[in-house]
Amino acid sequence: MQSRSAVAYALAALAALVPAGGVAADEVRFTEAEVRGILAHGPWPTPITSDPSNRASGRRAAVELGERLFFDTRLSTNGRFSCGTCHVPERNWTDNRVRGAAAAEVDRNTPTLMNVRLGRWYGWDGGADSLWSQSIRPIVDTRELGATRRHVAELMRKDEELACRYRRSFGSPPSATDDEEVLVNVAKVLAAFQETFESPPTPFDRFRNAFARGEPLKAGLYSDAAQRGLKIFVGKGNCSTCHGGPNFTNGEFRNNGFSAEAGRVDGLKAVQASRFNLLSRYNDDPQKRMHPMQEPEAGAFKVPTLRHLMLTAPYGHDGKRETLAEVVRHYSERGSSALPPLKLSAAEQTDLVVFLESLSTLSNPWRPEDHGRCH
Repeated sequence: MQSRSAVAYALAALAALVPAGGVAADEVRFTEAEVRGILAHGPWPTPITSDPSNRASGRRAAVELGERLFFDTRLSTNGRFSCGTCHVPERNWTDNRVRGAAAAEVDRNTPTLMNVRLGRWYGWDGGADSLWSQSIRPIVDTRELGATRRHVAELMRKDEELACRYRRSFGSPPSATDDEEVLVNVAKVLAAFQETFESPPTPFDRFRNAFARGEPLKAGLYSDAAQRGLKIFVGKGNCSTCHGGPNFTNGEFRNNGFSAEAGRVDGLKAVQASRFNLLSRYNDDPQKRMHPMQEPEAGAFKVPTLRHLMLTAPYGHDGKRETLAEVVRHYSERGSSALPPLKLSAAEQTDLVVFLESLSTLSNPWRPEDHGRCH
């Protein structure tokens, strides 16, 4: 919750923009409630924390091993595919395809991994309750890497470099007898690597932070169209109901009206039945508690982050909307179970798209590192 002083600073900053003759006809003015909504979407980035369920989380040795394995095609049965096949760094850790594909095409669009450490549920239907358990699924899925536990474990045991880095990550070599334990630990170092993916600050963040500091807002800092779109986002569009907080998502599930699939209903069943969920022996947190679960809504899918979304087209779990304009048009004309149609004018739709574009930069700051050989 934002403090009264922060809101007061923001309103003072807005007042500093008002010309002596009064408010211009096209001046974008925010209510106090809208200011609170703007401030609630920051600051960015959020503090780094480790995952208590994953003992590899935050450990440099584990991150380095996870980076190697993420791009290692030997994890796949046929030696042709890796995690990086669908999660391409230059494409914001996605593939810009309607549906992901490695050995075969999968059912859904490839979600970005940017800022993935902030999630509670993973996969479009939330079929995993930790990042490391989610990392197991594509390894063993026959449509993706199609590997077996034995295949993964033997790779870790027999490759001198990987075995050395495994030992540095977990304090002991890969188990000679427990293939599943090795598979889980591979997933945990992959998760440790993915936790490092963080999108950079955006034009919106600069605008929001100037607000929060009570600074006079400089002309040209943020376009009038973006401000008008922001006003719709936190106001009449009610978009923050789902896309709230610094990462522009509440981390839960909504029926977006895109399709009639079961979605979260099936995902909840999957996570409860999983032998790798947070109640399993593989959870490194002694408390072993699952996240609170809301009653699943039929047709609901995970609310995605809106950060860096200019680089992640096409959109939706089904990947059927090629542009942000199509997404905005959907909510304007059709709406969803959570929101009735917004009935935005063409100009308002354009403004909302301009605002959404301001949540992105056109670069991915990640670059591979040469960590040398393991000793």
